Amino acid sequence: MKIDHVAIWTSDLEKMKNFYQKYFDVEISDLYVNNKTTFKSYFIKFESGSRIELTTKRFLFDNAMDTIGYSHIAIAVGDQSAVDEYVERFMADGYPIVSGPRTTGDGYYEAVIQDPEGNLIELTTD
Repeated sequence: MKIDHVAIWTSDLEKMKNFYQKYFDVEISDLYVNNKTTFKSYFIKFESGSRIELTTKRFLFDNAMDTIGYSHIAIAVGDQSAVDEYVERFMADGYPIVSGPRTTGDGYYEAVIQDPEGNLIELTTD
């Protein structure tokens, strides 16, 4: 078994798509639109085959269940220097660095940043 994808509710679908495309060298699916429900989504595909589905719909935040998200997504970017380079790039572009870069108590080298809507992304080594 494997996880096929993680879905993230977003209020600005295009901004989020552009963020992932700019920083992570991913493939972007065509925009899917369900006119009946007003649901829209993009699939973001990483070279490894992992995917994130960015989703939105009209009146998204009227339902409290729609606002419950995930803790974080971990993206392996290479070695420690790659993590450091990503952190520098995000800082230069004004994105918050929540923690790190650091070696955790269980031995992982990581940094945690926020995407444009405050979702946490853990940048880690392979």
